[in-house]
Amino acid sequence: MIEAPTKDNVQKLARDLKAENERFFKQLKKKPPKNLDEIVHSLHEEAFENFDCLTCANCCGSISPMITDKDVERLSKPLRLRPSQVIEQYMHLDEEHDYVFNHAPCPFLMADNYCSVYEYRPKACREYPHTDRRRFSQLLNLTLRNCEVCPIVFMVVEGLKEKLA
Repeated sequence: MIEAPTKDNVQKLARDLKAENERFFKQLKKKPPKNLDEIVHSLHEEAFENFDCLTCANCCGSISPMITDKDVERLSKPLRLRPSQVIEQYMHLDEEHDYVFNHAPCPFLMADNYCSVYEYRPKACREYPHTDRRRFSQLLNLTLRNCEVCPIVFMVVEGLKEKLA
């Protein structure tokens, strides 16, 4: 596996490889290997052994998760607000009519990169970077976008290209 990019250079590295990655993903969509999930999950585990998200927090600092009604209810508990107040204070509807945070960085990201509502964080945050999900072939477009944000995703994609070359 290649060395992990940093929070500061992952976007540039991913953009430099974007055309190559798009071609690779196009092929992968046409004919995903039967063991794609197994390969990706193995790369996911390896990447997490070699990278500490608390040194980065690029996801929390630059993108907003999609927030469900259930997430709003869960967030209302530690904030001691009614769900409607959570929405009013922290969220808006995006172009796709999903709730997202009003701005980046996430309002709950602390200076040490810890999350002040970690136990109550939205489902999308819990599942990020989505490289350990089943049916990975259905997440290729999202994965391509996340390559520019997350060093783990970048490493998984590079490892996948290496293994399937």
